[in-house]
Amino acid sequence: MHPPPLHLDLFCHVVDNFGDIGVCWRLAADLGARGHAVRLWTDDASALAWLAPAGAPGVAVHAWAEADGAEPGDVVIEAFACHLPPAFVERMAARHRPPLWINLEYLSAEGWVERCHGLPSPQLAGPGRGLVKRFFHPGFTPATGGLLREPDLAARQARFDRGAWLAAQGLAPRPGERVAGVFCYPHAPLPLLWRALAGTPALVLLTPGAAQALAVAHPPPPGVRAATLPWLTQREFDHLLWSCDVNLVRGEDSAVRAMWAGAPFVWQLYPQHDGVHAGKLDAFLARFEAAARWPLPAPLRAFWRAWNGVGEAGGAAAAWDDLAAWATACRAWRDHLLAQPDLTTQLLAAVDAWCAAARGGNG
Repeated sequence: MHPPPLHLDLFCHVVDNFGDIGVCWRLAADLGARGHAVRLWTDDASALAWLAPAGAPGVAVHAWAEADGAEPGDVVIEAFACHLPPAFVERMAARHRPPLWINLEYLSAEGWVERCHGLPSPQLAGPGRGLVKRFFHPGFTPATGGLLREPDLAARQARFDRGAWLAAQGLAPRPGERVAGVFCYPHAPLPLLWRALAGTPALVLLTPGAAQALAVAHPPPPGVRAATLPWLTQREFDHLLWSCDVNLVRGEDSAVRAMWAGAPFVWQLYPQHDGVHAGKLDAFLARFEAAARWPLPAPLRAFWRAWNGVGEAGGAAAAWDDLAAWATACRAWRDHLLAQPDLTTQLLAAVDAWCAAARGGNG
């Protein structure tokens, strides 16, 4: 017997860029594809016009303000501690059997994530007094909530035709050219990438926004061709990643998709004014090296750090010397992640367990 479909409320407050809504939409669409009903509440749905113009089965998008008059579903997820509307929380607390309340946290490789994943947070004051919130942390180890991955992702990639997709974009790599994709924040040191590619024929695919603006300010050197892309849907963004020999990505959602692509990648973490992202970067690289069993060569490590605004990359030209070994390591990292259940599967299992505990008086 399959458990009955859930009615979930997923709240997303868009801070900046597209990462918040990108992660929330991917989760909502995956839940909907598995037969559940999701209401996605957001204060800015504008990015969905190009991220997901066709929508998704089982997913309804609502303006944040409309939640004030809505009745909560079975499960309420606040993404990234976005603070639910007080009136909505009051109705949660007024229910004879309150909905399960989950805070979906940001992705991090730091050690504390394993200790905090799944912990309860009793609400002692405010409109949710008496309720219990649970923390759900994405992550890279079996002691975390895993990463978003649709059940058909590997099959889609196996059927993908790189040449046909590039041709559909009006692109044709020349013999010997490396293809690199760039999706970055405005402070990315694009000249560093040009130095890394110096002397090597390359086709660089620039996504809209910061990457294209930076390329206008810092044109590529001779031998490096730059091509601009339009806004891509989430599915088409996967196709971009699958078409590139190296992917430079930013934030959470695109980084995870680059990891599933299995090609060499460089992750530009969300910058924090106090420099906390430097520690997050080092924590990730340590986990990557351990799982891939491949210590990053010093020039490549310096490139990663410099791309994140940490230190200098004096040997940038040597950073990508051994692309084959880097690719092997990235496939090993992907295999390590594939051995763990995906985030949606783990989230639904946690919902079942937490609801059972609550019915038994242990919640």
